Amino acid sequence: MRLSVIRDIERKELSLFFSAPIGYLFLAAFLAVTLFVFFWVEAFFARNIADVRPMFEWMPLLMIFLSAAITMRMWSEERRTGTLEFVATLPATTWEFVLGKFLACWLLLALALLLTLPIPLVVSFIADLDWGPVLAGYVAALLLGGAYLAIGLYVSARSDSQIVALIVTSLVAGLFYMLGSPLLVSLSGGWVADTLLAIGAGSRFESITRGVLDLRDLYYYSSIAIVFLALNVYALTRERWAPDGDNSVHRGWRVGTALLVGNLLLANVWLADVGSARFDLTQGRIYSISDATRGFLGQLREPLLIRGYFSEKTHPLLAPLVPRMKDLLREYEIAGKGRVRVEIVDPASNPEAEDEANTKYSIKPVPFQVADRYQASLVNAYYDVLIVYGDKYEVLDFRDLIEVKVTGESDIDVQLRNPEFDITRSIKKVLYGFQGGDSLFASITDPVRFQAYISADDKLPDALVAYRGVVDKVLDELRQKAGDKLTVDVVDPQAGDGAVALEIQEKYGFQPMAMSLFDTNQFYFYMTLQQGDLVVQIPLVEGLTAESTTKAIEDGLKRFARGLLKRVVLVTPSPMPGQMPYMQPQGNQFSQLRDLLASDFEVESATLDDGKVPANAEMLIVLDPENFSQKQVFAVDQYLMQGGTVVLSAGAFDAQIAEQSLMASPQTTGLEDWLTGMGVKVDKSLVLDPQNSPFPVPVTRRVGGFSFQDLMMLDYPYFPDIRPEGMADLPIFQGLPQVTMPWVSPLTVSEEARKAHTVTELLKSSAGAWHSSDTNVVPKFDDQGLSTFAPVGDTGVQLLAVSLQGRFDSFFKGKPSPLLEESPKAEAADNPDEAEAAKTPVASSVIERSPESARLFVFGSNSFLADQTLRMVGAADGTFYGNSVQMMANLADWALEDESLTGIRARGNFNRTLPPLEEGTRLTIEYLSYGLALLGVIIVYIIWRRLRGRRREQVIAWMQGGAA
Repeated sequence: MRLSVIRDIERKELSLFFSAPIGYLFLAAFLAVTLFVFFWVEAFFARNIADVRPMFEWMPLLMIFLSAAITMRMWSEERRTGTLEFVATLPATTWEFVLGKFLACWLLLALALLLTLPIPLVVSFIADLDWGPVLAGYVAALLLGGAYLAIGLYVSARSDSQIVALIVTSLVAGLFYMLGSPLLVSLSGGWVADTLLAIGAGSRFESITRGVLDLRDLYYYSSIAIVFLALNVYALTRERWAPDGDNSVHRGWRVGTALLVGNLLLANVWLADVGSARFDLTQGRIYSISDATRGFLGQLREPLLIRGYFSEKTHPLLAPLVPRMKDLLREYEIAGKGRVRVEIVDPASNPEAEDEANTKYSIKPVPFQVADRYQASLVNAYYDVLIVYGDKYEVLDFRDLIEVKVTGESDIDVQLRNPEFDITRSIKKVLYGFQGGDSLFASITDPVRFQAYISADDKLPDALVAYRGVVDKVLDELRQKAGDKLTVDVVDPQAGDGAVALEIQEKYGFQPMAMSLFDTNQFYFYMTLQQGDLVVQIPLVEGLTAESTTKAIEDGLKRFARGLLKRVVLVTPSPMPGQMPYMQPQGNQFSQLRDLLASDFEVESATLDDGKVPANAEMLIVLDPENFSQKQVFAVDQYLMQGGTVVLSAGAFDAQIAEQSLMASPQTTGLEDWLTGMGVKVDKSLVLDPQNSPFPVPVTRRVGGFSFQDLMMLDYPYFPDIRPEGMADLPIFQGLPQVTMPWVSPLTVSEEARKAHTVTELLKSSAGAWHSSDTNVVPKFDDQGLSTFAPVGDTGVQLLAVSLQGRFDSFFKGKPSPLLEESPKAEAADNPDEAEAAKTPVASSVIERSPESARLFVFGSNSFLADQTLRMVGAADGTFYGNSVQMMANLADWALEDESLTGIRARGNFNRTLPPLEEGTRLTIEYLSYGLALLGVIIVYIIWRRLRGRRREQVIAWMQGGAA
């Protein structure tokens, strides 16, 4: 084949297409339909998501008619006008003619797609757009269009009517599209459904537009195109055969064409099991097995079993997600390098496997209602993944793996949530849980020193003298298990000149203890675990028993161990007095955050009423505190003084939403003075930011006598939208395109704190923000739905969240411990014996200074993590807003030096939202897109007019040479 001849034929076809106005009208019509679908049919602005997915969702259908219209005249016109015989005399082979016409059609299709570029360009201008899925979408459209064009050329070669060619091409291409549609897949099951999904042009197109270029999908479209081009060549060649021609030549053509077509199609079957040739173009490679996952798989000491329970008969919206899960599980098997075994089971066809799933693993089917225009039925389907390692197992069910979004009044969007994160998280839990059953010291790499500061027996109370023997016995048992991993050193701070006492007071803030406020006998009984710069204090346990002491020391040792789950203590508002269990909880609830943290950590709830943080806590998170007592403040203070990590979500106002009202009221946390002592002040105002997330307001629309409930998204400055430029460069914000901070108070950090600590400004507003103490936070808008909020006072960047690390001085420095006060139970007791028992003293003192490892995180909002707020911010998508709880989970990973899952978690489907846009701005953007598309058509016309004369002379000269 000669490339120059193919190019000449291509130019000739392009000249014919653009020689009449119909070509430009055709391009304009295609662009108009595409833009109308994107902005109006799919309601781009109402979706509030910064992507171009709606355009590519319709592209397979639009491509059917686009390809049929381009190819309908290519051979039919030649046959109708009788020029097909003349074409046969030109100096070109049949293959050259077919390829020339195909490339001309493909260039026209590529030009039409190029003219749709204003859509992603405009989206990227107004929001953060991931260009990976966009690029993949255009590649998929080109390949799908190429397959449709090849079909159209073959049909056109078989008919002399352009209308017939248009209709038949549309039907054949539509059949390829429908084969993998949810409608047909839902009517079948098992291998039939898998086959339909494999040969469906639309199902493969959706896979590519996610942002993943799979060799199997690319080859599929290419094979369809080459098959129909070969059939086109065979059909044209066959017309040249004389009835009495050489049958051996004819038979050779038939056999050769059949072999070519058969091999091209069978190669798809061979490639079906090749899952490694994939190119993930998404930002962060969210559809590829991450290095963190491979790291966990590399830690496996025994075989890991991953079993997928997927029903053949399932809901139509769930069926397309089954092959994607199967492909992902196979990726785990490949990455496991023999350590991972994957099984796919249909419980309906395997009663023994179903019985085991139900009885041993408590896996139950989920009932789905399936309905059509004639009947409705209930289908019990499985969509579960089981992970087994040793004697530990985890189950991921439908609710863990699937995310359902409401996209319209009757439409829902069903997608995989973040399957790699969910599966890898479960692998981590069973892996670390199984390892946790072994010796604790097997997970400790470097030796740990048990450093105790204990006074001589004559200084200690009798109870502590006996307890010291208990401690010695526990340490002896632990040293036998630890080998060289644990050393013990006990020092008397009161011995000698007291230098040790001064040292530990300066270094750790350890003060002499006392049994009561009026006890003059002071002593030391501090126990710590030390490794490098990390110091963990072991508290005095209740009851002073050996079992409690062993547990306390082992809990402390877990801070130095790798591969064990960390424990997070969560302090949330307590139920209101008198509230019955069945009543709707009042105030902020934090179940979404609790559930997400529980997937990676051991989460323990606490009230701190006893003045203590649970001894095994490795992070303390205090959410929406209100009127904290001195004991609660003391618990937070002393935990920080022990070198712990404290996270506070504490604003100056509490916003509560009722059915018909929205109110903000000042809130006293009880931590104001303590925070000021740490160097952070929460201003008694609320931040308003012109860069904000919208507020959902329910409205009722009446259409044709029917009422419809809808949401109007209003510009609401009390919901500051923090973009990457307002976030610190830390792993806790990895993968987060933005964070919404509702009803947040501005923070200030004192100059003394900035000099004494490492201060990181975590979240900051835009430069146009201002703050106000007005408690009227109801949305304000005019008749057109436009915001009427206006800046009051000075505008500027406001600090919304901050972290401090270093040595802190206790708020209770120089003050007696609140724990030494007499128990109120003693005063209330009627029986003298009970009163005396209630007065039993406890040893306590104030740690006056923290080590360098102490960290304090302060967020100026009480409700940015509350369930009600997350539901409100995510109302546009019909889901809970996930970025803020995701940020807290990342913070926990980072603060506890367990960032293994942070990157995977960030690869989830966190939508890139649009900024708040007024109606006029939206119309301007839409009209700008139409204008840019029209400008593209005009530019094509001008360029072609300039080239037309030269191209026409070249084509005429070539054709004249062929006729001669």
